[in-house]
Amino acid sequence: MNRLLFAALAMVSVSFAYAETKVGIIGLDTSHATAFTKIMNVDKDPSVAGFKVTAAYKWGSKDIASCTNRYEKYISQMKEMNVEIVDSIDILLSKVDVVCLETCDGREHLAQAEKVFASGKRVFIDKPLAHNLADALKIYELGKKYNAQYFSSSALRFTNVAKAARAGEYGKIRGAALISPSPLEPQGTHNYYTWYGIHGFEPLVAIMGMGVDKVSCFRNETDDVINATWKDGRMGELRLMRKSWIYSGYVLPEKPKDKKNPVIVFDGYQGYQPLVKEIVKFFKTGVAPVSPEETLEIMAFMEAAEISANRGGEPVTIEEAKEYVQANWFMRLFL
Repeated sequence: MNRLLFAALAMVSVSFAYAETKVGIIGLDTSHATAFTKIMNVDKDPSVAGFKVTAAYKWGSKDIASCTNRYEKYISQMKEMNVEIVDSIDILLSKVDVVCLETCDGREHLAQAEKVFASGKRVFIDKPLAHNLADALKIYELGKKYNAQYFSSSALRFTNVAKAARAGEYGKIRGAALISPSPLEPQGTHNYYTWYGIHGFEPLVAIMGMGVDKVSCFRNETDDVINATWKDGRMGELRLMRKSWIYSGYVLPEKPKDKKNPVIVFDGYQGYQPLVKEIVKFFKTGVAPVSPEETLEIMAFMEAAEISANRGGEPVTIEEAKEYVQANWFMRLFL
């Protein structure tokens, strides 16, 4: 009898050891959908072992040309990686354990995120959290309402230098100055920086920490230069370049180890694997590597920069940006 019981328990433990976590993808209008799937289904990196993308829902943007022209290609690629294409988010949720909300069009995130939040499944919401701060605030409130387990991030947060700075390996950070692309795509659907500039804002906050207070943004034909002051007086800078694909910059520790070479060069884009590794870790543990509050601050940071640029570089606080958005939302109720 004991032998039979032991054998049965052993079989159960083996089945759990080989249990596969089914990942669902929402939105096939971005290369992230196929790239993430390739890492999990084809490359089978040890850090994502046990996780497989099994189902995907197409939409996605319905009117941004650079998104809508991708569907046919990406659907074909997903099918080649043995992913089932389903007709609705509800069907997707019935077939998977966790979700990557990849939709490139941030306008769709609010409605799509609420469906996933209501299901109780853990979800990664790809950048940007929303197309503007107003919707980001709504997602934040929905997250609290449903007690949702989620996080949102750009892949640039998880570079080696950004992670080391965040972990305190360089000591206290005095400042940072980063360079990032921000190509102009005049589709008129997103706030200017949420569409692509987030790849600069995200690692700057990851390195410096939360506490952005005041923002000034100056814009010319090719560049946007954003100067930010944190509540503790530290300052950071971001240069966004519309006609280049450079990711670079430096981090300045308070007490550099080498005073002749005090800065640490920011290592820039390192592919999607570091981000996917963090997503899988979150799916396993439920512990988000980025808090909703930090993501909301990044969204407000971008909003403040845009308001400042439109005002010719006038300083704008994070709180002013939130109040500005909430006032505009209130006014639209009566127009």
